[in-house]
Amino acid sequence: MKRIAFIINPKSGTKSKESLPELIEKMLDKEKFDAKIVYTEYAGHGKELAQQLSAEGYDVVVACGGDGTVNEIASAIVHTNTALAIIPLGSGNGLARHLGYSMSSSRALQQINESEEEHIDYAKANDRCFFCTCGTGFDAHVSHSFSNMKTRGVLTYIKVMVREFWHYKPYNYVIKTNSMAVLQKAFLITIANAAQWGNNAYIAPDANIADGKLNVCILKPFTMFAIPLVLAQLMSKSFLKSRYFTFVEATDLTLCREESGEFHIDGEPVLEDRDIHIRIIHHGLKVLMPKNDSKFFLNKVIDNL
Repeated sequence: MKRIAFIINPKSGTKSKESLPELIEKMLDKEKFDAKIVYTEYAGHGKELAQQLSAEGYDVVVACGGDGTVNEIASAIVHTNTALAIIPLGSGNGLARHLGYSMSSSRALQQINESEEEHIDYAKANDRCFFCTCGTGFDAHVSHSFSNMKTRGVLTYIKVMVREFWHYKPYNYVIKTNSMAVLQKAFLITIANAAQWGNNAYIAPDANIADGKLNVCILKPFTMFAIPLVLAQLMSKSFLKSRYFTFVEATDLTLCREESGEFHIDGEPVLEDRDIHIRIIHHGLKVLMPKNDSKFFLNKVIDNL
């Protein structure tokens, strides 16, 4: 029997968490798991709880919240014997969606019952861990604006995007790798370990979260008339040949900006230096993988041929 701890962030996303303990009691396989439930009380508390639980020998820690909660908890258990699982309760749920977790809490619990342990990659932007994406430009600007809103959810995020688009000015960036340097004016630059930002908006549809590589995605400036096309391409994974996007694969890179300022880590707003060193850490995190994620396993098979 494995020891499993559920860390619930009561403030994440828009879903109520009140019924979750009862659902865990009902759905979790008690022949496989001995469960404990704890709650976060302040920003950063999830990381502290996960570190403590891992040190106590818990086999699995379940992040019950959004992308920020997942990042806190996962950051605490990299390179340990404790595996990450997720019950998605946030606005975007980027990593959970990539791993194949259901947005239904009851179904996600059933997936945990039937899951298998795997190792995935994570990355670092300077000293900050990320598991899905990080970036600068318009998406980072929207993340900062969204964090100041009184309401959460997809509709609020779209409202902020529309409002900020008319005032946003693209910047010049330099991307340096071991083999090349790219100078580019960009609307945004996303460095992706996983395929999407969240809400099935795919910024790196070919990303494999276990291949030891990062996908650098550059969205060039575009006019207001191209907005419908760019959005459609993001949601349909059809922009790989778009004239607005450029892609670079890397394992280690430096992103140089005109000035320090807005950045995002797994969708959470942070402030970073002008120059940001980003690198992949291969197979640094153990996860419970839902069995229905055929894309993940297909990529693994292809990589091993």
